[in-house]
Amino acid sequence: MKPVRGMGLLPQYLTGLRKVYPYYFTFTTFTKGRWVGEKILDVFAREFRAHPAAEYERCIRAGTLTVNYDRVDPDYRLKHNDLLANVVHRHEVPVTSQLITLVHIDEDIVVVNKPASIPVHPCGRYRHNTVVFILAKEYNLKNLRTIHRLDRLTSGLLLFGRSPKKARQMEHQIRNRQVQKEYVCRVDGEFPEDEIECLEPIEVVSYKIGVCKVSPKGKDCSTVFKRLGFNTRTNTSVVLCRPKTGRMHQIRVHLQYLGYPVVNDPLYNHPVFGPLRGKGGDTGGKSDEHLVRDLIAIHNAENWLGVDAADDDLLFSKPASDDKVGEDECDTGPASRESSPRLESPAPGLTPSTVMTRPRLGVRDGASPMGEHRLGGAREFIVTRFDTTADAPRLHTTHL
Repeated sequence: MKPVRGMGLLPQYLTGLRKVYPYYFTFTTFTKGRWVGEKILDVFAREFRAHPAAEYERCIRAGTLTVNYDRVDPDYRLKHNDLLANVVHRHEVPVTSQLITLVHIDEDIVVVNKPASIPVHPCGRYRHNTVVFILAKEYNLKNLRTIHRLDRLTSGLLLFGRSPKKARQMEHQIRNRQVQKEYVCRVDGEFPEDEIECLEPIEVVSYKIGVCKVSPKGKDCSTVFKRLGFNTRTNTSVVLCRPKTGRMHQIRVHLQYLGYPVVNDPLYNHPVFGPLRGKGGDTGGKSDEHLVRDLIAIHNAENWLGVDAADDDLLFSKPASDDKVGEDECDTGPASRESSPRLESPAPGLTPSTVMTRPRLGVRDGASPMGEHRLGGAREFIVTRFDTTADAPRLHTTHL
């Protein structure tokens, strides 16, 4: 399929997926202190293992990997403030074509219902297939600031500030636990009826592919779980989750540790974590390096990790902080510093007081007030509520 001139970045809605025409993109980064004085080829061969050294040498000689936008030899020694630029031909990973629903919008915030499979903002192999880019291009909502995050595979409510000041204010409220967040998920097995609080610390095993585990070396976390129902036919439970902290993949990792992983979770509900699938922290005796290597080898990375071991998009990515206001394996840096692309005019037909929908919480077997979609064989039921009338604002995210 050939891209149309001037329309190469427009999404295509094919077979229920949102696709983007391949395009060229330039990644840039300044030379890190530890690289100064080293040969550019040696740095890339050691630091960035997406390709063998021979491929990086080819790129340097071809002029697609440059220093200060000038072609250099593979033996060039890096200096302070050298700007490295790498031109790649990007093939973005398809995501669901389900619409992002506007739940609430006013002069301060925008609340949307995020479908599963779409990252919040650019990361890894995703750029145009992200919430902030879609809102900017299709809803004319620009300069939005992320307040909290959701995992790429998680559906539910997502808040954005319409100004840096408002984003910082709400981010502060979330960090200081003045906002209550609730998640609903379906897990394997019969979850205990009594309320459970998991206090196990979580450590990031690999920033590159976004994998975490319970570890004494991790950061303190707390998640409260309450069973809402049990299905004897499928041997699955619906569980209400209230995270008190916001570590990366916190809910999924804690559920895995408790022995009730999320149904169809392609990462934490997989035998790669050992016969017990990570229950009680048992990974079958694998080291962290062995675990990461097996994860990349077993899975098709572009389908669920959001990265490709043979993709230069990994070259200039920096480690994500796991001390976050929310969960998103693709996110990096402070939440309020991320803004969406800029547009000149506000969203057409939307006024500051527009409220799109407020569905009731409640799903019966085979039905959903917001409809359903299928992704990778998993059925997703999406139910969302946004309540600011309570003493503490309540953000409810449902993932069934």
